[in-house]
Amino acid sequence: MAKELLKRSEVKEEFTWNLSDMYGSGEEWEKSLEEAERLTDEISTYEGKVTACAANLLRVLSLGAQAEQKLDMAYSYSARLHDQDTKDGANQAMNQKALSRYIEYGSRTAFVVPEILAAEDSVIEAYLNEEPELALYRIQIAEIQRTKEHCLSAEAEKLVAMTGEMSETASQVYGILNNADFVFPMISDENGEKVRLTNGNFVPMLESADRRVRKDAFTNYYSVYKQFASTIAALYDGQVKQQMFHARARKYGSTLEAAVNANNVHPQVYRNLIDTVNDNMDKMHRYVRIRRRCLGVEELHMYDIYTPMIADAARKIPFDEAKETVLKALAPLGEDYVAKVKEGFENRWIDVYENEGKRSGAYSAGVYGVHPYVLLNHNDTLDNMFTLAHEMGHAMHSWYSNENQHFIYSQYKIFVAEVASTCNEVLLMQYLLKNTEDKKERAYLLNHYLDSFKGTVYRQTMFAEFEMQTNKMAEEGESLTADTLSRLYHELNRKYYGPDMNSDDEIAYEWARIPHFYYNFYVYQYATGFSAAVSIANAILAEGAPAVERYKKFLSGGCSKSPVELLKIAGVNMEEPKPIQDALDVFGAVLDELEGLLDEI
Repeated sequence: MAKELLKRSEVKEEFTWNLSDMYGSGEEWEKSLEEAERLTDEISTYEGKVTACAANLLRVLSLGAQAEQKLDMAYSYSARLHDQDTKDGANQAMNQKALSRYIEYGSRTAFVVPEILAAEDSVIEAYLNEEPELALYRIQIAEIQRTKEHCLSAEAEKLVAMTGEMSETASQVYGILNNADFVFPMISDENGEKVRLTNGNFVPMLESADRRVRKDAFTNYYSVYKQFASTIAALYDGQVKQQMFHARARKYGSTLEAAVNANNVHPQVYRNLIDTVNDNMDKMHRYVRIRRRCLGVEELHMYDIYTPMIADAARKIPFDEAKETVLKALAPLGEDYVAKVKEGFENRWIDVYENEGKRSGAYSAGVYGVHPYVLLNHNDTLDNMFTLAHEMGHAMHSWYSNENQHFIYSQYKIFVAEVASTCNEVLLMQYLLKNTEDKKERAYLLNHYLDSFKGTVYRQTMFAEFEMQTNKMAEEGESLTADTLSRLYHELNRKYYGPDMNSDDEIAYEWARIPHFYYNFYVYQYATGFSAAVSIANAILAEGAPAVERYKKFLSGGCSKSPVELLKIAGVNMEEPKPIQDALDVFGAVLDELEGLLDEI
């Protein structure tokens, strides 16, 4: 009998997140939106007068912080509802309404930044000295002034803000297509039972020890993306076009420059990553050779890349066991850190299992004044235990920043978003390695560690290179079609995986299933974040309390400093290629250890 997913209404409450911690009812949510609109109305009365006096500037910034906090929670609530069941029309409508209000707020308050920028810096400084309460907003004002050359007139800013909702179309349509509309084929699992492929079970299918299952999952899953490749290419082209519009409107030299500047990061950091990884491609090719040797196959295929290299060492890890192990692994971060993670486990911060219509993947979303929320699609695998540790790292980063910063400085920049999550993963890996004497189990864990490097440093850098090249192609007037995108992606796949990998035709369509390509140059930060996290975690395990204290200062920083400066507090300088190279050196050392173990088991 075929296995189908549970409907949302059939999922046990204990495995769902508790959204009532944000709002007790839809009516409360509506009232929050209404209050945000009232605050927006008051801000709009200051148009043309924002910097007329210190009191006006203070009032506008204060009202803006209040409105944005309300909108942030309202949007988070509707987004969580939408993601738990993307097929629910009422949830879709709420999410669209919240997004519309956010866009409307941006449009109606678009005059604020240009008016601040139009004022002489000396005038703003005088106001800061005159009005003590403005001290809170000094960093916010400095960040506004940093982007002065890229800001437009008040009228132009309002016009650009009005494009916000339209600019989300490609991403929204892709999300609905990928999460709600696509119906993947049925295949037979290891026991011969019919199972429908989903976004949630695709990778677990590729982890199967049965090569027939892996191949069937691979070919059937990508057949859907191949069928819709032209449609998805049009959506991706639309995404790139809106990025180009915004970059050019703000006088940036490229979409890449515009994207990284939003986080106060230089484009060279992006290029350093790609260059350093390309200089270390020999290590990735060596990994592929080891994988082929371990699997004992004449030809290694792309559907062989997820299954454990060490046979018969995989086991089921129930969710309760995963939680217990993660808590033990995070002990080096201190009792307060562990207690807060445990609170999240016990108080329904997490939506645990896949259900019909639920968004694929996993994420954490902080909510100021409440607590973070974590979406999982848990499958009782080792990888899923690492995902739990990863997402709770995000959650704790949000919690520390929210607890220690005013709302306006609480949301950390995307550039550092993957550091805390990956630091948790490294600590979990080191805990597991420390607590096993079995050579086969150790080899299995080393394989997982290598796969983390492969997936997070090499694979995400390949994505970053694809994104950089596709944006460059569009900027130079080349069309982004299914054929051009698939050809480029296939070429990159061959370069990264090397001559010992058979880059199957189906992998050319993998670009079509990656939602992060709609996040505007997001993926490179997985690789830079992983590299920083390896350095931080190793320092915590080597130094103990001093390194933990530095790390928690970093976690508590929100966006009160530039992300590069915050990482320096934790002891890592991402302006240099060194952290990337250091991480890849660790990758090489783990390859050495695994090869040595393979001769013994």
